[in-house]
Amino acid sequence: MRLPLDARIESWFAAKGWAPRRHQLEVLAAAEADASAMLIAPTGAGKTLAGFLPTLNALAIEPGQGLHTLYLSPLKALAVDVARNLLTPIAEIGLPITVETRTGDTPAARRQRQRRAPPNILLTTPEQLALLLSHADAAAMFGTLRRIVLDELHALATNKRGELLALGLARLATLAPQVRITALSATVRRPDLLRDWIAAPLPGIEARLLVAEGGARPDIAILESEDRVPWAGHSTLYAVPELYDAIRRHHTTLLFVNTRSQAELLFQHLWAGNEDGLAIALHHGSLSVEQRRKVESAMVAGTLRAVVCTSTLDLGVDWGDVDLVVQVGAPKGASRMLQRIGRANHRLDEPSKALFVPSNRFEVLECEAALEAVERGAQDSEDPVAGGLDVLAQHVLGSACAAPIEPLALFDEIRRAWPYRDLEWEQFERVLDFVATGGYALRAYERYAKLRKTPEGRWRVANAQVAQQYRLNVGTIVEEPMVKVRLVRGGGYRRGATTGPIGRHGRVLGEMEEYFFTTLTHGDTFLFGAEVVAYEGMFENEAYVSRTVSSEPKIPSYMGGKFPLSTYLADGVRRLLSRPEDWHLLPDQVGDWLRLQRDISLLPPPDGMLVETFPHGAHNYMVCYPFEGRLAHQTLGMLLTRRLERARVRPLGFVASDYALAIWALGDFSALIRSGRLSLDALFDEDMLGDDLEAWLDESALMRRTFRNCAIISGLIERRHPGKEKTGRQITVSSDVIYDVLYQHEPDHILIQATRRDAARGLLDIERLGQCLRRIKRHIVHKPLDRISPLAVPVLVDIGKVPVHGEARESAMADAAAELLAEAMGTN
Repeated sequence: MRLPLDARIESWFAAKGWAPRRHQLEVLAAAEADASAMLIAPTGAGKTLAGFLPTLNALAIEPGQGLHTLYLSPLKALAVDVARNLLTPIAEIGLPITVETRTGDTPAARRQRQRRAPPNILLTTPEQLALLLSHADAAAMFGTLRRIVLDELHALATNKRGELLALGLARLATLAPQVRITALSATVRRPDLLRDWIAAPLPGIEARLLVAEGGARPDIAILESEDRVPWAGHSTLYAVPELYDAIRRHHTTLLFVNTRSQAELLFQHLWAGNEDGLAIALHHGSLSVEQRRKVESAMVAGTLRAVVCTSTLDLGVDWGDVDLVVQVGAPKGASRMLQRIGRANHRLDEPSKALFVPSNRFEVLECEAALEAVERGAQDSEDPVAGGLDVLAQHVLGSACAAPIEPLALFDEIRRAWPYRDLEWEQFERVLDFVATGGYALRAYERYAKLRKTPEGRWRVANAQVAQQYRLNVGTIVEEPMVKVRLVRGGGYRRGATTGPIGRHGRVLGEMEEYFFTTLTHGDTFLFGAEVVAYEGMFENEAYVSRTVSSEPKIPSYMGGKFPLSTYLADGVRRLLSRPEDWHLLPDQVGDWLRLQRDISLLPPPDGMLVETFPHGAHNYMVCYPFEGRLAHQTLGMLLTRRLERARVRPLGFVASDYALAIWALGDFSALIRSGRLSLDALFDEDMLGDDLEAWLDESALMRRTFRNCAIISGLIERRHPGKEKTGRQITVSSDVIYDVLYQHEPDHILIQATRRDAARGLLDIERLGQCLRRIKRHIVHKPLDRISPLAVPVLVDIGKVPVHGEARESAMADAAAELLAEAMGTN
């Protein structure tokens, strides 16, 4: 394919000994045809150059003033990295093109100047775009815009940042109808949906779907450790010697870990064993900006031998000469795994090298399923999502900050944003009314009246302070807060909406992530530190607990992974379990474990669900194996225990992992099922997602905490004020009071609707659970046993373990697993 490239650009390619790749020229051809383009390409394929080639060519042929191309990325670091990599060819070719970045770290004077005299190419984030569009001079700034480049679109289109971005793109298409969009994405399951996503703002304009050829097949292996693979938990400390040896044998290694706490722990142990003094660094989102930038600079310079990191390095920053990627813990998703593997080599023609390090025996199965996914080239990325009403409310207010809005015109524009393409006029009217007055239940309060109607029927901001507050609080990222855990006397806690706890305050035991408490109801017991405590309630930013006589927690504290197990890999694990002929691929210790399960009990069927019931210790257990991820299992456990209480089985607690769910009770599960007093088909019926779910949501704090996030995003509650920022406690007090008012007086308020949507889609994973219940309907296989089964050993190891860290925890879990396995084999 030959296209008219400027001679200086052709000479630059020739001088480097390069030639444009086919997909890069196809993006250029789309631009020449006045079309948008969605480029799907693997890491290392030169996506960024493809995105900017039409811009460089157009400005080389016809230099101009003003903003020509807007580049939008999910990461500030990515924008900075792209700017650095873009300035080099511009300088070498000698093109008169200005390039600047705009992030929250950009000095205020430069941000002001960029609005008056923008560069030819501006690289920024979705939040900064929303901010720019809220100013009265947005039309002038973006009037010259010809191209938009969206990088890593797959990381944006599936969340609220993508919803805000889609609304911003619809606005840009109104301000600059001549603009065309080029989007760049890693390989995804449904590329056609991403193409539709970028086509929506520009109806009638062609949007081409371009798919680059795949590179060399990656070289992936599962770590073969001399030590025994742990039965349960999420620690890979057993593999530290092998990991250190891998670092020593490679130039630069990226070690991806699924949570920050696990990253810290692994880094500490690698550093403790760093006898060669290798340059090993840590990179995650809780570190200071300065520390992260220092690590990133050292990566670019090639001075680091290894970086232990979380998803902060998932996206397409060019980190230099990485020649090995290690996935510590199971990958949880095939698409995410392929994206991470692509960090190695960052070159299309050479195979990326990767190593999987499972942290427990079920994860060995998941890693094997992931290898099979690579062989098939399978994808399990999430699809773009429909838009939330809280994000829409923020955008409506931002539009009014720029200029008075005409409702019909704004409604038509919003429907050109793909996530809001099915928005009904009635919903839009309610959102507009909420932004203007707070809605029916809040309209008596002047502070929520943010818009005023003009004589011409338009809506303007009520005063300049409203616009100032909007700009201070723009965006959809709400950080997960920590809460203090305070000990009180049992029964010494009562609360109302505003009265708070009544009773003697005790000492603070420590802090935990707030999301854990949102799933608890009064009386639930859990492990904190070295003791079992009972949940009394929550007020503001404190969770109140009391000592309990129980020696076993109902809900063990869970230090799990950040990502749920994908549906595709879950299916792969079920298939592997049902195919003994493939077990030779597994380590001997894992293959022997599965053969023992086959001999003592049954193997989980690929198209149904195995439920085992057996006595153990003083209690009776029911263990099921849905393989649907921890979030869905956690919700299932909450709902099943409610049903079992009504059935008088007297459940005491449950524990959920990514693979299984165990419930223990005083009642004899096997006898109850055998007698017909307990029906598994009825117990696991999909109707649990009706009244049982509603009742649990009413009792738990989950709805309140989810509402708080929606209220912040919608602009109802403001985190920041000029010169100060609200504390988490102040925000929680405000949101709890408003939630109680709305829930009582306007239960269908748009923010209550947004809250239910987020709860179902997020922490509860209701859609996944519903799919699971439909899949297993009339396909539940029950196996009563007289003792624990081998497959149940890992999930029972998780029950009641004191969260000791380091070698002591590994040893304690190994001892517990050995005892349980001996019981399963009948040798105990």
